[in-house]
Amino acid sequence: MSNSASRRKARNDFSRNGIKAPPTAIETRFAETQSRLGPHRQQLIRAILDHCEETCFLSSRELAKRYKVDAATVVRTAQAMGYKGFADFSVDLRQHFVTRITPYTVLKAATQEKRSVADHIDHSLDKALENLNALRSDLDRNRIIELARLIHRSRRILIVSVDFAASLAYYFAYGLAALGFDAEAPTGSEGNLQHKVRVLTGKDLLIAISFGQCLRVTVEAVQRASEQGVATFGITDSETTPITRYCDGHLVAPVVSPSFLNSYVAPMALINMIEVACAHLNPKRSLTQLKPTDKEYLSGPRWYREPKGSN
Repeated sequence: MSNSASRRKARNDFSRNGIKAPPTAIETRFAETQSRLGPHRQQLIRAILDHCEETCFLSSRELAKRYKVDAATVVRTAQAMGYKGFADFSVDLRQHFVTRITPYTVLKAATQEKRSVADHIDHSLDKALENLNALRSDLDRNRIIELARLIHRSRRILIVSVDFAASLAYYFAYGLAALGFDAEAPTGSEGNLQHKVRVLTGKDLLIAISFGQCLRVTVEAVQRASEQGVATFGITDSETTPITRYCDGHLVAPVVSPSFLNSYVAPMALINMIEVACAHLNPKRSLTQLKPTDKEYLSGPRWYREPKGSN
């Protein structure tokens, strides 16, 4: 089969709900090399692709254990597809995952599992804990401190994130504002965000938060800010996302979830760590900023009090 014919076959292979999606890099490679792969290797690749939500995070040894083959078989199969090694195969597999995964496919897969509602709850919690453990084991503390220093040096901090992740941007900006930083998480239309980015200068900082394929609005905000000479920093879930590619620096927090929504447990923990670093880089400044709120927290009108004379 010619390369052009293989690509056409790959384009036609993926169809769901009447929608044909363009093939991912790994699907194209599989189509082009399929005739050179034995039936067992073909079966292995199909199984890996069909369960990419689980397999894309596994090592070659873990994949081998899952499919009851030798680790060398996994590596040689990747090489037979034209990859130099398993690491390159894994990069394309993860990209395939983020391209193919949707809330519908995640929930559909979960409903096909033989679990009770309580089991699904436990599974969700287990995944959240796995994300936290992965964040802790791979955490670059120096990079967190680097971002905290950048925040301290910046005149203004614009935190960009839309859709479901907008909640992370709001939380992040609120915490920085409490420490006395000029931080904002823009809300409203795409036009409003563009206006906010347009007035940034080289003295400012744009922090972008997006995961998976990354939302166009967020990525374009990073690109526009970079063109204006604005420092950019990203929070995302992989070393291969557009946020990683276009930001000056980045931190990774996994958002894997068996739910139809991403799990933001790890990104929230990461944001907490960044704000802790900001507070302790200059504790005297932080205390000065928080002192006026001390009396309000102790006896101010912000807290609910039972009316006098009530039971």
